[in-house]
Amino acid sequence: MDAPDTATGVLLGLACGDALGRPVEFRSATAIADQFGTVSEMLEYGTHGQPAGTVTDDTDLALCIARSLVEREAFDGDDIAARFHEWYESDPLDVGLMTADALRQYGTGRSWRDAGREVWQHRAEGSNAGNGSVMRCAPHAIAFADDPDPLVRASRLSSAITHYDPRCTYGCAVLNCTIAGYLRGEETPLPGALGRVEGDAPDELVETLRLVPDRVDAGTLPNSGYVVHTLQTALHDALTADSAEEAIVTAVDRGGDTDTIGAVAGAVAGARFGADSLPDRWLETLEYRNDLELLAQALATTTIEGP
Repeated sequence: MDAPDTATGVLLGLACGDALGRPVEFRSATAIADQFGTVSEMLEYGTHGQPAGTVTDDTDLALCIARSLVEREAFDGDDIAARFHEWYESDPLDVGLMTADALRQYGTGRSWRDAGREVWQHRAEGSNAGNGSVMRCAPHAIAFADDPDPLVRASRLSSAITHYDPRCTYGCAVLNCTIAGYLRGEETPLPGALGRVEGDAPDELVETLRLVPDRVDAGTLPNSGYVVHTLQTALHDALTADSAEEAIVTAVDRGGDTDTIGAVAGAVAGARFGADSLPDRWLETLEYRNDLELLAQALATTTIEGP
């Protein structure tokens, strides 16, 4: 793996995107521009009514994964699911519908391998492939940055706890392989990440992401919670920006699912540019900053057994 600063950048970038986007979540780009111009500062209140720097389920669940990997020194699906369920039972300020449904299933005694699949099987197309696993999956990219096959397996298994759809499981794999490539010092890791899953992953996912970054219209990129939309937009913003700050601000100002698109863009941009590219004024108010820094370093330096 490359410099430790980039590993820290992944988790801090994820959380900064989450916290910057939280107050304006669900607002349109026009409404955001009319009220704020550009959202480049941590805002208080707004959506969810929390202090500046407060994160949502994106960061909360990433922390669950990171803590499990570090404490168990292995990928342990049941431990991750148990941590998710404990978090869910704590009455968090935000939780996605599929995540909530799957964790309720897990709480009734379903195995971590079955809960997400059962929820997915009963969901209609259009409500079965949200971005609730790509938002949280980045700790695996740090833990298995030098081991692509375990990274793909861990990414897919972890996603399937709540998001079993192949667009979600392979979306996590593509995202994490891209982040891991940056951690290894690669300049353009997305094509290799797509090549690793091509032939197994859904064509829609692969072909949509192949257009990134040069063959899409930046002005019309979608801002919905559909996993393919989130990945296309967040990857574009992270790959075309000149800094992690620029990537996150661009993603958040698009409106819509601002916290998650910001979080995914932030994780990739944090890996690309490192933690030093994130502004101190954000980090000073960021919830869980110390935990995120310590966990990133532990993930980068601990030998963790893959699935």
